[in-house]
Amino acid sequence: MTIEALDDKIAAAAFRRLVRHLQHRTDAQNVDLMGLAGFCRNCLGDWVAEADGTMAKEQAREIIYGMPQSEWKSRFQTEASPEQLARMKESIAKNDH
Repeated sequence: MTIEALDDKIAAAAFRRLVRHLQHRTDAQNVDLMGLAGFCRNCLGDWVAEADGTMAKEQAREIIYGMPQSEWKSRFQTEASPEQLARMKESIAKNDH
């Protein structure tokens, strides 16, 4: 089975679970997600906006964060270390596909 063969209802449920998990795990910093997997909450929000075609990125990101992005940043975001930024840069370079 491929991802394209996955029923949309199942895919949507799994996506919502991922979003709820990221909303709960505020300790998982975006820079770390980027450094490990090459995507973060912002990416998910941007992908939602792109898939919708009419939604503003800020609105989509608020859906993903569960609050305005600026509020999440002030409440939960920590200063990124040089090591985290280097891992993120290296990981992002792998995204070209």
